Amino acid sequence: MLKQIRYFQSVVQLGSFTEAAQAHYISQSAISQQIRALEEELGVTLLERKKRSFTLTPAGEYFYRKSLVLVADYDRMIRGLQKIAGNGGALLKVGLLKGYSGKEFNAAVSAFTAQYPDVTVEVTHANHDALYDLLRSGGLDIVLNDQRRAFSDEYVNIVLDIREYYAELSANSPLAQLDGAEIAELKNTPLILLSTPEQQETERRFYTNDLGFMSEIHFTEYIDDALMQVIQGRGFMLIEGSGDAVQTTTKAVRLLRGGKPILRRYCAFMKEDRQNEYANAFAEILKEQF
Repeated sequence: MLKQIRYFQSVVQLGSFTEAAQAHYISQSAISQQIRALEEELGVTLLERKKRSFTLTPAGEYFYRKSLVLVADYDRMIRGLQKIAGNGGALLKVGLLKGYSGKEFNAAVSAFTAQYPDVTVEVTHANHDALYDLLRSGGLDIVLNDQRRAFSDEYVNIVLDIREYYAELSANSPLAQLDGAEIAELKNTPLILLSTPEQQETERRFYTNDLGFMSEIHFTEYIDDALMQVIQGRGFMLIEGSGDAVQTTTKAVRLLRGGKPILRRYCAFMKEDRQNEYANAFAEILKEQF
């Protein structure tokens, strides 16, 4: 019955027998038969079927809500049993670039967990070089990182997106009125970067030598602290795209170098000789989110 309940939940959530069948890799007729079997087992009609749509009956609405709690409790119980038995299930170790602000990564974790509920996703937030070292040494299975080196054949290199840098400034700053700002125009405004103490010098060299920032650099380990500094006009943060301003407290200004936008390439990286089923699956899901 548990499988039938999961089918029923998918039909309700997706609003379609066809899409639910595709999600479970079975035919539409098969999922329809399974839900009819569930209704017969329960002795109630859950779905009021029409030509190309359906609605939940009052009994269906009640059962759907209660079934969500039931399945969540069951999944939690199974994980607990595996832990007691010394089998905690599979583990996928994923690295995420510190300061990454996109929604794609969280969406990928959610989609992966739905597809592989028995696999625990362990996320490590770190700067570029720390992620690179962890991936190289086997401490991570896959990372979402920016590209700072030429691609190597030792790695699976998947380009996810190329985005423009923006400077997030206090909305009260006169610089916030600019449509685009040259790096040189921000040289008197501190650049606020997220970094652990161990990675600060590496980050300083990259942003100064490779990207050409002339600003004084302030470091913090916490995004909330960085944002508070921006709101109070104590510096600017780097974001990709126009960003989601915090109400009207900040403004995203396009960053330029010689009149051209500064680009950041986001990639997924895996060690060529350490690929595994779950890392490959996560990479595919991540590509879909971008």
